[in-house]
Amino acid sequence: MNKPTLLILAAGIGSRYGGNKQIDGFGPTGETIIEYSIFDAIRAGFGKVVFIVREEILETVKEIFLPKLEGKIEVGFVIQSLASEVPAEYFRPDRKKPFGTGHAVLCAKDHIDGPFAVINADDFYGKEAFQELGVFLQEKVDPELHCMVGYALKDVLSENGTVSRGICETDVENRLIGMTERTAISREGEHIYSREEEEPFEIDPDTPVSMNCWGFHPSFFEEAERMWKAFLPLHQDNLKSEFYIPTIANTLIEEGKGNIIILPGGKTWFGVTYPQDRPVVEAALSQLHQQGEYPADLWAL
Repeated sequence: MNKPTLLILAAGIGSRYGGNKQIDGFGPTGETIIEYSIFDAIRAGFGKVVFIVREEILETVKEIFLPKLEGKIEVGFVIQSLASEVPAEYFRPDRKKPFGTGHAVLCAKDHIDGPFAVINADDFYGKEAFQELGVFLQEKVDPELHCMVGYALKDVLSENGTVSRGICETDVENRLIGMTERTAISREGEHIYSREEEEPFEIDPDTPVSMNCWGFHPSFFEEAERMWKAFLPLHQDNLKSEFYIPTIANTLIEEGKGNIIILPGGKTWFGVTYPQDRPVVEAALSQLHQQGEYPADLWAL
């Protein structure tokens, strides 16, 4: 049985945070959020981790993680650049904005040959998420069956500003029907609203949302590449266009080429969007150590 791979999206710029939050230390002894995800993934049976990074932080990421992970899990690195997977006729040297999460995953297609999970570098997902992903990815072999760990909207907001979330619609079998990206989401009293339009849109607090915690059969790469080739000629003049994982997921569902099961592992989440989120994350990680969820030194063994 192939051990799944953990693909970590760590190429983001972190404009609202104001720095490289992927490699900032938040744990009691300076642990990055990524380290907790890798620790939980190893416990859940993952056998390899692949980092998607920008070229300018590649060496720093290697310096941080390679000594800690040596002998514990296979490690790979992939650079996501504005030229990655872009044929010459579609390359725009004046583009500044990255192409997004779907493009990031596609950059790793030559480095993964089995089932894999995808996560953000700056989100803490909780051990239950990786346990569910580990079981699913090691037991399900249907090339048209994928998964996503769902989180309740009320549990994934920031007290320091608005957020964007993928709002999920599901059927009675807990399969994803479709996902809508909602922006400018915040809690207002006992209600949650998205104020991306003039009229506020209220969202049920228990609505499942995507926190970019996915599990895919390797067939995902072929489908994503097909959609990417269709995306480029349509958007080459839009320098802010992005190719998202939810776009790929929605298209797979609409075309009848894939089913995505919503897994129940979304128990604990916290993340870093704004600088003010930092003390909240530090306190949460400290508490988890005190409760015995994590050892004092993650990599002592």
